[in-house]
Amino acid sequence: MKRAGAPDRLSLNQETVRQWSLPELVAGCAKAGVGAVGLWRDPVRRFGVRETAKLVAGSGLRVSSLCRGGFFTASDRAGRAVALDDNRRAVEEASELGADTLVLVAGGLAEGERDLAEARRRIVGVLDELAPWASGHGVRLGIEPLHPMFAADRCVVSTLGQALDIAERYPAHQVGVVADSYHVWWDERLEADLRRAGEAGRIVSVQVADWVTPLPEGVLLGRGQLGDGCVDLRGFREAADAAGYRGPVEVEIFHPGLWARDGAEVLREVIDRYREHVE
Repeated sequence: MKRAGAPDRLSLNQETVRQWSLPELVAGCAKAGVGAVGLWRDPVRRFGVRETAKLVAGSGLRVSSLCRGGFFTASDRAGRAVALDDNRRAVEEASELGADTLVLVAGGLAEGERDLAEARRRIVGVLDELAPWASGHGVRLGIEPLHPMFAADRCVVSTLGQALDIAERYPAHQVGVVADSYHVWWDERLEADLRRAGEAGRIVSVQVADWVTPLPEGVLLGRGQLGDGCVDLRGFREAADAAGYRGPVEVEIFHPGLWARDGAEVLREVIDRYREHVE
């Protein structure tokens, strides 16, 4: 049954309203007519994976993505084995939640390392084992490129093209890419790479947040509310659509200013901003 209130394709990422507990998130989205949520592993595990799955399914919501797996770039074999084990658990969690996608953040440089290309090659070494295993659990992996400012410590995959270079080693039903406006809006090859991804059926998730300056110290929590920055969010969404993407558009904003406010108020604002700047 169609929900009243929110745009059909809008999905709310859990971190946008981090102040809400999982029951509050589910109840708030159901009340607002939001049809899908993007979840994060830590709060899900604290609440219980099975309990979360029941709660979400009982509300009529669906899980558009689970974040996150990845961090594959340890330089030693033991570190990569730990990463593989953790990612297998993430796949099992995504499967139990009925998530369409497990989002992968590749990981940064190992301590003392300066070779980005070698770090990217190590990602493939883990995915060779993880991708077919995840597919057997009905979970599709989505490689998310992060803005280059995160290359050292979080993600050596900085562009959609780099993400596709890795994803294309595997069947499209196993590995795709995540396009997040915050991370890739600046790339002059973005539209071409979206077309490349779309033609192969590899766009597994589209996420939106705005880019505002100046960035805060630490930069991680500097995502802007839709419409507060310089990203052409509607153009971004239209480019993904033109490439063949028809799935949810997930609003994922990390910002302490939003977390300090009433969650229902933030969600109402997100819906209004989505209509004005994305839909």
